[in-house]
Amino acid sequence: MPNYHLYRKAWRFSGAPHEEPKLNKEEKKALLKQGGLLVRNTYDFDCHEETSFWYIIKDRFGDMEELSPRVRNKIRHAQNSFNYRLIDQALLKENGYPIIAETYADYAVKDRTMSEEIFKYYLDQYEFDYWGVFDKESAELVGFSCVRRWNDSCEYDLSGLRPRYKYNGSYPYYGLYHAMNQYYLQERGFRYVSDGSRSITEHSHIHEFLTQNFNFRKAYCKLEVHYQWWMKMAVKLLYSFRKMIKNPNVKAVLMMEAMQHGEA
Repeated sequence: MPNYHLYRKAWRFSGAPHEEPKLNKEEKKALLKQGGLLVRNTYDFDCHEETSFWYIIKDRFGDMEELSPRVRNKIRHAQNSFNYRLIDQALLKENGYPIIAETYADYAVKDRTMSEEIFKYYLDQYEFDYWGVFDKESAELVGFSCVRRWNDSCEYDLSGLRPRYKYNGSYPYYGLYHAMNQYYLQERGFRYVSDGSRSITEHSHIHEFLTQNFNFRKAYCKLEVHYQWWMKMAVKLLYSFRKMIKNPNVKAVLMMEAMQHGEA
């Protein structure tokens, strides 16, 4: 089926979240015949009822006036230390891998690794904008963000930052998100920007950061998960013991099952 891709053995929609339809049983089976363990289907984007699954989005840009004095000060501090600009793919392919490797190593949940080959392959898969974070003193690329673009919306996808800048009080992420929000919402007039859906691994706290500091909000939607027959049996057997499971991959699947039933 068009607009679906395999990510970590799960079929997911490749288009803008508000365009994903509700799949019928036959469509889900057709995807699983091509491989993978499950199909994740989210639909009724930004519905009015509060559900257990959502995307984090921002659909208005109020510049500095909408932000707290504390956040405004951190953005200005970041702007004094870093330059933020769109870059080309070649620059990121040449300099980005050490940054993402350090970023993953710094995550609280150690479930993610990426080889340099996979990193470069990933950059070729989608229509991305590439943002670079440059140290003003050294002119070194110290961070980046890949932004997946659609017609009138976008998703802040893969991001990386050398951890020493994250912890040295220079606030690079504040400047980066302010620059991207301004560009896509104000200059490009996009319908919304998103930082993706609710995390099932809780490997970072970026969604809390964005809601607390930049007025992102939850766009609630419906979630359905369809499994390979044997995977469905395994999930049923393990579901009651999900709070005792330690394996991060199994735990993530069971967490998604709980979200599907409104139990997480």
